Amino acid sequence: MAAAPAASWALSALLTLALLGALAGAGRASPISSGAVTSALNARLKNLTDAFAPQVRRELGYCIQDTDSEWNTTFNFSSDPTFLVDCMKEGDLPQRVCTAAELKFYFESILDTSGKKNYVKPNKNCNLTSWIDGCEPGWGCTADIGQEVDLQDAVNFPSRTLDCRGCCPGFFCPHGLTCMIQCLSKGSCKPNSATQNITIFGAMLVGALSLVLLIIYNFSDQLLTNREKRQAKSREAAVRHARETVQARERWKSAKDVAKKHAGSLQNSLSRTFSRKKTLRTHESSKGGGGGLHPTEPDADPSKESGGKKNNTDTMRSLEENHGKDEGFNVEAGEKKKTKGRHVHTQSQIFKYAYGQIEKEKALELELEQQPNSNLTFSGVISMATDEDIRTRPRIEIAFKDLTLTLKGSKKKLLRSVTGKLMPGRVAAVMGPSGAGKTTFLSAIAGKATGCATSGMILINDRVEPIRAYKKIIGFVPQDDIVHGNLTVQENLWFNARCRLSAEMSQAEKVLVVERVIDALGLQPVRDSLVGTVEQRGISGGQRKRVNVGLEMVMEPSVLILDEPTSGLDSASSLLLLRALRREALEGVNISMVVHQPSYTLYNMFDDLVLLAKGGMMVYHGPVKKVEEYFQGLGIVVPDRVNPPDYYIDILEGIVKPNTNAAVNVKDLPLRWMLHNGYEVPRDMLQSASDSGSSFREGAGPHAPEAEPRKSIVGELWGNLRDILGQKKDEYDYNKSSEDLSNRKTPGILRQYKYYLGRCGKQRLREARIQGVDFLILGLAGICLGTLAKVSDETFGTLGYTYTVIAVSLLCMIGALRSFSLEKIHYWRERASGMSSLAYFLSKDTIDHFNTIVKPIVYLSMFYFFNNPRSSIWENYVVLVAVVYCVTGIGYTFAIFFQPGSAQLWSALLPVVLTLVSSEQKGTVFANLCYTKWALEAFVIANAQRYSGVWLITRCGSLVKTGYDIDHKILCIVVLAANGIVFRCIAFFCMVIFQKH
Repeated sequence: MAAAPAASWALSALLTLALLGALAGAGRASPISSGAVTSALNARLKNLTDAFAPQVRRELGYCIQDTDSEWNTTFNFSSDPTFLVDCMKEGDLPQRVCTAAELKFYFESILDTSGKKNYVKPNKNCNLTSWIDGCEPGWGCTADIGQEVDLQDAVNFPSRTLDCRGCCPGFFCPHGLTCMIQCLSKGSCKPNSATQNITIFGAMLVGALSLVLLIIYNFSDQLLTNREKRQAKSREAAVRHARETVQARERWKSAKDVAKKHAGSLQNSLSRTFSRKKTLRTHESSKGGGGGLHPTEPDADPSKESGGKKNNTDTMRSLEENHGKDEGFNVEAGEKKKTKGRHVHTQSQIFKYAYGQIEKEKALELELEQQPNSNLTFSGVISMATDEDIRTRPRIEIAFKDLTLTLKGSKKKLLRSVTGKLMPGRVAAVMGPSGAGKTTFLSAIAGKATGCATSGMILINDRVEPIRAYKKIIGFVPQDDIVHGNLTVQENLWFNARCRLSAEMSQAEKVLVVERVIDALGLQPVRDSLVGTVEQRGISGGQRKRVNVGLEMVMEPSVLILDEPTSGLDSASSLLLLRALRREALEGVNISMVVHQPSYTLYNMFDDLVLLAKGGMMVYHGPVKKVEEYFQGLGIVVPDRVNPPDYYIDILEGIVKPNTNAAVNVKDLPLRWMLHNGYEVPRDMLQSASDSGSSFREGAGPHAPEAEPRKSIVGELWGNLRDILGQKKDEYDYNKSSEDLSNRKTPGILRQYKYYLGRCGKQRLREARIQGVDFLILGLAGICLGTLAKVSDETFGTLGYTYTVIAVSLLCMIGALRSFSLEKIHYWRERASGMSSLAYFLSKDTIDHFNTIVKPIVYLSMFYFFNNPRSSIWENYVVLVAVVYCVTGIGYTFAIFFQPGSAQLWSALLPVVLTLVSSEQKGTVFANLCYTKWALEAFVIANAQRYSGVWLITRCGSLVKTGYDIDHKILCIVVLAANGIVFRCIAFFCMVIFQKH
């Protein structure tokens, strides 16, 4: 602020000397030649400007960027000097022009009032006792008779009271002065006269925007709907073609069987005929002694007549030799071989290939079911149907010994001394009462148990290897149905297949895998239906559960772990799901699943049973067929008409008491199992044995551990904190593990980015109505703020731009929250399966660039039309794009780091708080860290650059108060963009590191 007087005085001196030198020369020039007058004035002014240019750059560099440019804007009137010549014809121009003292007085008065008043202080000619017509704005007077006017006198006011009349064209007469000041540019005398006439442009833009919003709101789904209809037609045609092919094959086989029978009977008939003729010829030859007809002539006709039949016989024999092969069979004429999956390219060819293979597999599977001694696996069926060797999945056997999980902080044991083995090609059911650790057990098997200290041993194919190294071929189905609700069933499955199947697989083979899963899970009727969300109704709950399972089946896992997949399903849906899982088990997949109260039919479809008691202790682990035999040995017999798993769980829960003749207590069942298999029993388990098992307690002897002392509240809090920190560390270690033993090369980051981009684009198109509402709110905000905060020439529209920064930041930041807040849990599932976090983040950000580009247009189409600032719409658009890009990055950070409610609160408060801080704490380091300071400075500078000539005083005074620099326009844009990049990096870091359940 201390530099304000010096800067103002330097600018006043520049303008005063320029005017005095120019007008003094003009007074001595001849008014006859306007060109000569103009040249003389330009030359004098240019010389004065060049002389003062270094001082201007030094003193006023913060508000004057280019002295030559400002001179051309201010003084160069050579293109239209008519106003000056006309005024000089009056003959008294030097007597009416303000002197240096009056100019200095005028500028100082304006600066002292900070531009809030448009009149000067009382002076010699205009005061309380003397107020002539020349004191009114737009009027000026001539110097008194005998009064000599020295234009360079910077001290004394001349007396001007005679011949008062309006200002000459090209001059202005301030309120409170009786002299004239030259208009330094044509647009300076009338505020806002130099602004652009955007009325028609704004009206057209408003109409176009309204039309676009109407189209988006009503027809947003048509693009995807039409595409889905085309795919559905192609798919239906392929299904029809495949079924017709199968029917034709069946008719061909029937005709072939009939032909074989007729061929056999024809062959026997011909054999008897030929043998009879041969006997007759022999008899006639022996009787006639070689006389009569030549034997070859009668034989010629029969051979010719039977030629066609002989060809038919050969055909039948060739078909018999090629029985079971489809190489010679084709419905389409002229086609020799079926098109293989790797050679098909078009969509119709892909669907024909996929459904053709599926129909052939069904037919062969039906034939095999009719053969009682057929032990062919599903892989063999596929191999027979495709006439080629198929890829086999790696077989993974998981063995665990003395597996114990303990929370790191609180030391609570979740699993205790669990021993067993999960075999490939078998389906194991994990059952137990609530709190038995069923989900924890499966999480430990899958390597997802976080925040726990693990003891014991886990072997993969009899080798000590980390299970995390196989995560690309391990499918984990969570208990909650984590499915994208704004995608269709097919789109959900197809995305997972493309990202998680081998990159070497052709598209046709991936389509075949997806179609097999859709067919196996019975999802054909709803394949093109949206899954649905809380707000939008979609498929049923049972179908949603099957889609949740299908997301893991389409990646062809070697280990499939499911957490309560049948919960909420009816018996028919559960049976359909379990049949599909058994079909996967035929491929050699190791399947384990938590099940609650299965029906007796479902129970018998499992191969193995893992029964856990409360506290994470194993009660039984073995074949389902032997579980009743084992418990009968303990005296626990299942009553008639009672489902065995329900009875065992009721006993473990304590709802049902064992039989009175049972020789074991419920608490001793885990110990009985360990002793039955010869496992080592931990001492603490012996110590906690019941009185009925006192023999176990005796074995503990004096070495039994004492009860742990009760922890204080602080100790419990510290233990819980250690649990949370340990959980975060384990989650990070699991996701960042780079060791890969799965031998599956999934698509790289660029291809996954492409897949994610397509998925995000579809989601945005289906959310187009929400986007339309956002645009409507932005437009209304632009109308309101543009109307309420009119541009002030003294502040360059600072108030309106302040409201703009707050409103746009708030609306765009809240809109950015939807990109990540609602899909955190989906990201955690995809990330745990090995998908790229970077591809996911970049795809979201890339799609949001559409909002970064369009939202400023929507807002400015209203705000600029109603506010009408001097800066161009392009300058405002560039600044607003940088602001939206910056606040979008901040919104990402809030969405990822906070819960949705907290993120919305931060998004609403932050713009207001930062704006207040940047305006009240000017020049401080904290203010410079606020993005609102740079956004407002960019807007003000863009507008201030349009104020030239006499407005240079106002420009410099305003900029020196706010602390802005006219050279910082590009810097402001760069700082806003840098803030956007930094906050995006912070958001990505939080997304990778932090995770909540």
